[in-house]
Amino acid sequence: MKIKVVETQEELEQAYQVRMVVFVEEQKVPEEEELDEHDQTATHFVGYDDDKAVAASRLRFVDEYGKLERICVLKEARGKSFGKELILAMEEFIKDKGYNKAKLNAQTHAEEFYAKLGYETVSGEFMDAGIPHVTMIKEF
Repeated sequence: MKIKVVETQEELEQAYQVRMVVFVEEQKVPEEEELDEHDQTATHFVGYDDDKAVAASRLRFVDEYGKLERICVLKEARGKSFGKELILAMEEFIKDKGYNKAKLNAQTHAEEFYAKLGYETVSGEFMDAGIPHVTMIKEF
């Protein structure tokens, strides 16, 4: 997979389209909750398999953390380590910006995936968009 930091409106629209398919269509997150005010200031990432956008995420810097958000891979592209590649690319971006901690709110079904990448759960379970989550952090 080729991962790009979004630079053009077309790339941003491709990232949004992946997010809409995964979160709104598949997971039934309300569209007005999926796209929010943070999209305007976040750094967006999009992953391509050949020339097709199959993965997306966004990153914000909050307090001392790089905060990984909206991480998703299209159903037909799962199981190919694209999610891991996306996380690693985001972590490199965080380090390049001089931060040494990452934070994310993981859907509980993905908690083990993030734990294998070195993230530690630091919260109890909470609901976000009707889906159970936990907060996880990682220090580099």
